[in-house]
Amino acid sequence: MAFENPSRDQIKVLLEHSHTIAVVGLSDNPERISYMVSEAMQNKGYRIIPVNPNADTILGEKSYASLKDIPDQVDLVNVFRRSEHTPPLAEEAIAIGAKAIWLQLGVFLEETAQIAQKGGLQVVMDRCIKVEDSILLPNGKPKS
Repeated sequence: MAFENPSRDQIKVLLEHSHTIAVVGLSDNPERISYMVSEAMQNKGYRIIPVNPNADTILGEKSYASLKDIPDQVDLVNVFRRSEHTPPLAEEAIAIGAKAIWLQLGVFLEETAQIAQKGGLQVVMDRCIKVEDSILLPNGKPKS
């Protein structure tokens, strides 16, 4: 059975209920897409937690070497890594109690989806979180 992304309605609910997003592969270079997307999401009201072992802070937040190092609850794991590097990230996302894993545009691997879904995570692949958020929540996140 081939993977299929959640419906737009399901993605909207996921975004509405996600407050803290760990971003794996978040660059500290403002010219990189991961930085621009994460900054835009931060400006929309999401808390962004960088996961980059080569940076101390990004976007004003402490950066962590891995998902397992984050002391706070993470709702969603957003991934800016090549597809072949994503299966262990799905396992880590499950281990830290995230609700979902989101693989950015161009990142797609059936194996990762299977691992994540088996662990109870909602999975979105090959989509840009910033684009989806802009379409589905054009007026910003609802306050909760």
